[in-house]
Amino acid sequence: MKKYSDQEIKSFGLIPERIPKHVAIVMDGNGRWATAKGLPRGAGHRAGVNALRDIIRFTSDIGVESLTIYAFSTENRKRPKEEIGILCGLLIEYFNREIDELHENGVRIKSIGDLSWFPTAVQETVRAAEQKTAANPGLKLNIALNYGGRAELVRAMRQAFAENAEADENAISRHLYTSDSGDVDLLIRTGGDERVSNFLLWQIAYAELYFTDVKWPDFTRDELIKALKAFAGRERRFGGLKTNGAK
Repeated sequence: MKKYSDQEIKSFGLIPERIPKHVAIVMDGNGRWATAKGLPRGAGHRAGVNALRDIIRFTSDIGVESLTIYAFSTENRKRPKEEIGILCGLLIEYFNREIDELHENGVRIKSIGDLSWFPTAVQETVRAAEQKTAANPGLKLNIALNYGGRAELVRAMRQAFAENAEADENAISRHLYTSDSGDVDLLIRTGGDERVSNFLLWQIAYAELYFTDVKWPDFTRDELIKALKAFAGRERRFGGLKTNGAK
């Protein structure tokens, strides 16, 4: 829940009325971060989990309504079993360590994607976190696990057309995993690549895109502020004209 006053938000160089409602992040670069330091890839994933803590807290404190993070894609299933095992262990560790603080701060946790692919221990841990925080009024934290944007669209369309053969965009939107978070305002990708990688394909139709070479473990609060400043400096026209009438 928002904790900073407008004056405090301004002290970060941000504009309170230009804080995005829905931020999505592709948290990329963990493995490369570790390799560059001569560490195993697992060390990069652990560092990435540690970086996430401050980002969640800050987005909540400045009044972002929804934060959707790409934690594990359907394509990530192609990775070595050992690395997947490390990721699963970190998921369990993260929720067990952070759930009480997240709950106390009013964060509502929701997994998006096909959670059934994961080991039972991961499923139970995530479901327990969802149930514990389901009624919380603060930041909606959507964690994409075994998630793919195309698969989500197929799922949403099937459900929408099963209800009504003449289903429209609004009907499809209601069946998206993030239906209660709305469209994404700002999509951030760390790690240097400039692509969306099958993430929230419907929801980012009019999102502002922000790419940075900073790898996820080094993506600090200051780096997030840079992204938020860039967002605030853009004029979002949604296909219309600039306010001065120019194209």
